[in-house]
Amino acid sequence: MKKEIQKCFINRELSWLKFNERVLEEAADETIPLCERLSFLSIFQSNLDEFFMVRVGSIHDMQLLSKPVRENKTNMTAGEQIDAILAAARELTAKKDWVYEQVMSQVVEQGIQIVDFHSISDVESGHMKRYFEQEIQPLLSTIVVGKKQPFPFLQNKEIYAAAVLETKNEKAKIGIIPCGSRVFERLIPVPTRPGSYMLAEELILHYLPSVFSKYKVTEKSIIRVTRNADIDADRMYDEDSNYREYMEELIKQRRRLCPIRLEMTRSLDTTITDRLCQILELEPDQVFLSRSPLDLSFVSGIRDALHSRPELFYKKRSPQPPAAVDPKRRMLDQALEHDILLSYPYESMKPFLNMLHEAAVDPKVVSIKMTLYRLAKDSKVVEALVEAAENGKQVDVLVELKARFDEENNIAWSRLLEDAGCHVIYGLDGYKVHSKLCLITRKDENGIEYITQVGTGNYNEKTSRLYTDLSLITRNQEIGLDALEVFKALSMGETVEQTKCLLVAPNCLQSRVLSFIDREIGRAKEGKEAYIGIKINSLTDKKIMDKLIEASQAGAKVEMIIRGICCLQPGIEGYTENIHVTSIVGRYLEHSRIYIFGAGEHADLYLSSADFMTRNTERRVEVAIPLYDPEIRTRVQELFGIMASDNVKARELCPDGIYRRVPAGDTPLNAQEALFDMAYEAHGARNIQE
Repeated sequence: MKKEIQKCFINRELSWLKFNERVLEEAADETIPLCERLSFLSIFQSNLDEFFMVRVGSIHDMQLLSKPVRENKTNMTAGEQIDAILAAARELTAKKDWVYEQVMSQVVEQGIQIVDFHSISDVESGHMKRYFEQEIQPLLSTIVVGKKQPFPFLQNKEIYAAAVLETKNEKAKIGIIPCGSRVFERLIPVPTRPGSYMLAEELILHYLPSVFSKYKVTEKSIIRVTRNADIDADRMYDEDSNYREYMEELIKQRRRLCPIRLEMTRSLDTTITDRLCQILELEPDQVFLSRSPLDLSFVSGIRDALHSRPELFYKKRSPQPPAAVDPKRRMLDQALEHDILLSYPYESMKPFLNMLHEAAVDPKVVSIKMTLYRLAKDSKVVEALVEAAENGKQVDVLVELKARFDEENNIAWSRLLEDAGCHVIYGLDGYKVHSKLCLITRKDENGIEYITQVGTGNYNEKTSRLYTDLSLITRNQEIGLDALEVFKALSMGETVEQTKCLLVAPNCLQSRVLSFIDREIGRAKEGKEAYIGIKINSLTDKKIMDKLIEASQAGAKVEMIIRGICCLQPGIEGYTENIHVTSIVGRYLEHSRIYIFGAGEHADLYLSSADFMTRNTERRVEVAIPLYDPEIRTRVQELFGIMASDNVKARELCPDGIYRRVPAGDTPLNAQEALFDMAYEAHGARNIQE
């Protein structure tokens, strides 16, 4: 039985690689404007880099344990997972090279070209040589590895030119030149050939013989190392240390962790490759050969060069003023009258920002409490909190310093908030605070009242235009009291044990979700309509997956929209045949989380910051908020229905484990475009009424 049910599960890491393959498919899709396909290529690469740094790094550490640890879904050991990951990543790298070639051939048709010395004239080569000698060579730092000069530390994701150097009397040496200088441009224009550029690293690579003039350069390649970035902050933390200073030191350590991947653009002699692997403590299967550039961030320069051609970009879309909000009235007043739902990026984040600024100056507002995870560069949210503190409000802010790769930004924001007089908490031991929770407390002659906001995404003005997220603002006092209890617990360095309305991880979210699924199982067994609708980014929580299998076996319909990782295999006879899974990868990053338990008007609906991953349900502070307002409930169910009906950007996870595009049929529906159209129509209708 155990082996039978194992076929219902997919390895987490391999599922993630399938997700990134869907991103790469967007880069290959010729129905998408050319410059947007360039962006998908760059996103694919940055995704894969982070995957190696975090996930492969973590599994690499697991291999070092004395006792083999098996993953709880497919029973794979760490070694088996890494073998499977490397094989799948190698296939993806080859596919990425092919897509890059196809996309760049179409970029050439637009008058932009990345060239090498095989495709330019002798006269142009002379120009490039002079440029190299005058503008680049004086800035280069050259290293010849030998007895007196050890192999240099290769920075994570930095580009280097490597050369095999020989003399008559010595065995081959290795020469290394960093190519990631911030002083010279990455895209170097070719004189006399408008629109043609050479990558700086290729220019450096070409002239390695003149740099290492005392040696014969027998082989050369561009190389790049990816390092493990998975540091367990809580495991290493000394409670006697200053936490913020400790995190700053931890960030420095991350940059020096062990290599887990070596990429190169040209094959080197096996002996040299083996030497590099020995120095970097890598196995040969951790070496990846790529025909395309190792860092694709330069494509933003190509996009900039083509910005005057709108047909090469997505049609411009702007977040609309929400139809449910009257722009002529104060947001605080409206929030005190009825619940308000904001849907990003289709609707603007400005009403929420306006509400924060109004709270900062409202004499009846006594406090603002908020959890912050990722913030925009010039955060209007922080600006409002600073304003509130300077106006004498009690401002309590939890700034999560363990928000991966945003630690430095959050450290800076925490200092600014403290300087303004805010009370700043840095997080909890053993848990990340990932919730998106804001509580505004007002006091007047009638007593105390609360305005609570819970979102599915960060308080980040930039991502609110790029990610699909939902934000609920409510004056429901029971919800406000729950939110207050959450903040009380956080201020004590604890997690809330029990709530009435909110679902709050780690203590009272997973258990409540399981009980809701149990209820639907009971309904199905009684012959009643049973339904579970879930929209999340990832599904890995074994307890929830086991319960969903049970629901499917009982006859409940389970409909899930999961953008990224899905470790549950639908369509397996006798187990998951009543489970349907789609993934939407499109113009905007699908980020909203919606839970629906039950059918129609009797359903329990929640918006949440939590995916169904063990890390979210058991090791983070997450919040899910119930939807009570009838109009908002109907609207969210309609949103879910539109996304579940997408047949343009949606891919269905089939019983064989392959994601296939949903057939468009006679009526194509791109959910993201449809929702933007609806936002424009709603705003237009409001203008007509006024």
